[in-house]
Amino acid sequence: MPSPGVFPRHDLILSRQLTWFGHGVYWRSVPARCRSQGIFTVADPCCPDPIPFPHPPLCGGCCTRLVDFGVTLNDAKILEGINLHFHCGEITAIIGPNGAGKTTLLRAILGEIPHHGALRHSHVGDDSPMNHPRTGYVPQKLDLDPAAPATVADIMAAAGSRRPVWLGCSRRERERIRERLAVTGADGLLDRRLGALSGGELQRVLLALALAPLPDLLLLDEPVAGVDRAGTGQFYTLLSRLRREYDLSILLVSHDLAEIAPVADRMIFLNRRVLADGTPAAVLADPLVRRTFALDIAPPPAPVRTAASFREA
Repeated sequence: MPSPGVFPRHDLILSRQLTWFGHGVYWRSVPARCRSQGIFTVADPCCPDPIPFPHPPLCGGCCTRLVDFGVTLNDAKILEGINLHFHCGEITAIIGPNGAGKTTLLRAILGEIPHHGALRHSHVGDDSPMNHPRTGYVPQKLDLDPAAPATVADIMAAAGSRRPVWLGCSRRERERIRERLAVTGADGLLDRRLGALSGGELQRVLLALALAPLPDLLLLDEPVAGVDRAGTGQFYTLLSRLRREYDLSILLVSHDLAEIAPVADRMIFLNRRVLADGTPAAVLADPLVRRTFALDIAPPPAPVRTAASFREA
């Protein structure tokens, strides 16, 4: 959870109870993102060779870079020597064993914890310095009181206005909130209580929060943890569509290799440092990755029941 003042926080008072909803979405203000149409092959600001982008419409001109990025806490090196770049219109999946520093990396990018090295963001053709991208964040989960009367409209209003929620919101404000929720297919949840939402429904609401204002970099920390398989597929389909429509640069932590591999453009195997980086097919074929996730171990054969075993049963 971020320290006060690092990111905007929104306090919502309902039923004489102060509840902090700011943990669901953070952002930094930077100049407007570049927009253009069509398929481009551009000179990347951090790579020497032109990079073709296959997903229209992409601007292909924005890049977030981590340079010698690392995290040290209590004299222990959690992350070190991280050198990565993330392009708009690209979904990057971060995989690794437990304790590898995946969530720590996201928290360091957000500014929740101190780090060394540099975080830089740039647009092709824009010489203005932008040290921090506008960042949206969807956490793995929120600790919500299931009995709290707060609705989806309440949390959306609290995140987008300084007006106290208990005063209600105007019809115009409700329509604006409905439009924001419609981006993630959550507009039908406007008046639902937060505590009554399923895991998949809550993640769509949090994703709508993270997309306003439109971020340069969208971070998701195991967003489908606790979501059933059908909901997982729907969420990844939604994420892929948003990537294409809004040129989003998406950085996603996941443990579900089978589900994320078809969706991701790029995969990074992290264990305190970057050990593999490439397409999902290339990374999952890496011997170290296969050993770490036991991808080479065949499942045990199913037991064969004989006539004798049926008689014993």
